[in-house]
Amino acid sequence: MTRPYDPAAQLEIKVWDVEYRRDSVRSLMARVYQPQGQGPFPVLLDVHGGAWNAQDRTANAPVDERLAASGALVVAIDVRLASEAPYPASVADVNYGIRWLKSKAQAWRGSPETMGVLGSSSGGHITQLNAMRPHDERYIAHPLPEAPDLDATVTYVVARSPISDPAARYEQAKTMQRTSLVENSEAYFQPWETIFEGNPQHILDRQESIVLPPMFILQGDMDDNVLPVVQERFVAAYRSAGGEIELEMFPGCDHRWIVNPGPQTDRAIEMIKAFIARQLGTQQPVG
Repeated sequence: MTRPYDPAAQLEIKVWDVEYRRDSVRSLMARVYQPQGQGPFPVLLDVHGGAWNAQDRTANAPVDERLAASGALVVAIDVRLASEAPYPASVADVNYGIRWLKSKAQAWRGSPETMGVLGSSSGGHITQLNAMRPHDERYIAHPLPEAPDLDATVTYVVARSPISDPAARYEQAKTMQRTSLVENSEAYFQPWETIFEGNPQHILDRQESIVLPPMFILQGDMDDNVLPVVQERFVAAYRSAGGEIELEMFPGCDHRWIVNPGPQTDRAIEMIKAFIARQLGTQQPVG
């Protein structure tokens, strides 16, 4: 049985890197944050942001460390960047990463049936796509011979400032004259029509047959990269489709506030812990 998850726990953690998939371009690495204790612990895969063109598994390290210290086996993975391969390459990397982590979880004192995902910005977009389409043939492109029966379904999704509508984010980047963000989208979505096909908001609007795991979105109310109104529209559509979803606005916060230490970051991490506990049935909702 899974060890009851206590969001208030403070455990020592062990951290190491391991290759999780060897690609023709490079080795894709994972950073493991393992609580030191008997376990088994709930399992969380972290997917970094970077507008599909930058960053790696270390981008969310301060958050990953604190979540692991509360008693979760957290693993952050690299994904291929747009310069290496456009959509849906990084989505396929995460789909494989979920299955791979499920296969490794027990050896690292984790409980694979508790698997959740955490994605930031473009990583949020990628995790949303995987959560909603875990069996998509393009996303399951990489076989896992040692565990062929595992799939990429997840128990829940946590998304910080996710690009839930990449087409809307592209238009906002043009409005703000942010050339690098415009170019990042154009590099990732090739051919261009995939910005609409691989678009969580448009998937909901098209009423595709999808999976809708519980989701928690954390959004800065001063974010002029992914506008709050765009996030609210996604939340309404997800809920209308039958999904359980929570949205929390963080006053005075921009797109990447969680990388900066402070009260709002502390609040965000505590809310993520509480959400995980609720999904695992180990804590009752407050209020």
